[in-house]
Amino acid sequence: MAEKRKVCMLGATGVGKTSLVDRFVRSIFSGSYRTTIGVTIETRRVRCDDRELDLILWDLSGEDEFQEVQISYVRGSAGFLLVIDGTRRPTMETGLRLHAAARAVAGELPSVIVLNKADLAAAWEIDRATESALESAGALVTRTSAKTGAGVEGAFSALARAMLASEALLWRG
Repeated sequence: MAEKRKVCMLGATGVGKTSLVDRFVRSIFSGSYRTTIGVTIETRRVRCDDRELDLILWDLSGEDEFQEVQISYVRGSAGFLLVIDGTRRPTMETGLRLHAAARAVAGELPSVIVLNKADLAAAWEIDRATESALESAGALVTRTSAKTGAGVEGAFSALARAMLASEALLWRG
């Protein structure tokens, strides 16, 4: 029997949260933009070492301001996938604000910062120094492309491993 873990997808509007979930859950990519209203929930089973986890993915709508209704969505989360559009630097500041608001409600949970749209390298606005600064602050940062699938499995796997490691620390503490 697989263990269940709630994961919230955080990020500004249009960063590719839904596309990442579609790529991860169904191995598909649609070039048409679909706005998420409220929350969409998907599930995918992953294997981490000798354990199976059902990741319950809460794809939250990407309002640029964290609204009260979304605060209730993050309760009970085991981790966050913070999605930033690498071609739009302002989505980083918005995403980091959303992440801080989610942590204020749910606590310091494991998270992975995903710099999405790596297939659009010519239009990239987030430099390596910024990535390094995020990593130096303790963030796990990875690049993905929902379009090509590059890095998507790795991002979700990294979050699953981080959640299990965090739980192991709690049991020992």
